[in-house]
Amino acid sequence: MAIEDMMKQINDLLDRISNYLEKSRSSEPEGTAEAGVLANRIEAAVTRLSVSGSVYREQLKRGSRYPDTNRLAHNLQVMITLRDDLKAGWTETVVELVHADTYSDYLEMADALLAKGYKDPAAVITGTSLEVHVRALCVKNGVTTAVAGKPKKATTMNADLKKAGVYDGLQEKKVTAWMDLRNKAAHGDYSAYDKDEVRQFIEGVRTFLMKYPA
Repeated sequence: MAIEDMMKQINDLLDRISNYLEKSRSSEPEGTAEAGVLANRIEAAVTRLSVSGSVYREQLKRGSRYPDTNRLAHNLQVMITLRDDLKAGWTETVVELVHADTYSDYLEMADALLAKGYKDPAAVITGTSLEVHVRALCVKNGVTTAVAGKPKKATTMNADLKKAGVYDGLQEKKVTAWMDLRNKAAHGDYSAYDKDEVRQFIEGVRTFLMKYPA
């Protein structure tokens, strides 16, 4: 998830909280219940947008014993801190960890499929992880991901990343070869590669994700 998307989620929720605070001035009966709902929504958002063990999640735990209205105020402070840190770019490593965790899950799935003899789905899943990561690398490094309102092809983004100096020509060629294998799997050309090549594909992409986090 891009920083802009994370910020939008937080700001949308902040707008709802602002509306609640305006309503609460009139002491409406349902105010306390709504405070609990909003406090829960903040917990869900902060948990979704941060990683396990982060200071943001630890701060949320401290407010769990408060009454709903006080818990809302506490959680609101936590979310505003997260928003400001995202805006300042201080949580870049947190975003990278979230990406890494997600991709690791998909590659483990590919490993499991390959171990059971399903080389073709394993290749497709690995290729999808690769393409998503290449796009995330573009976003991170200020490389455009669309032309005339249309998403760029993965091969084009790969070339653009090389031009931007994110990685060298050798890495570009490796990514190109991986994308070719992925395309063969996605289009049913299953005889064009074997199980060993898919194994190398998975391990190569795993190393690539670690070497170039996004």
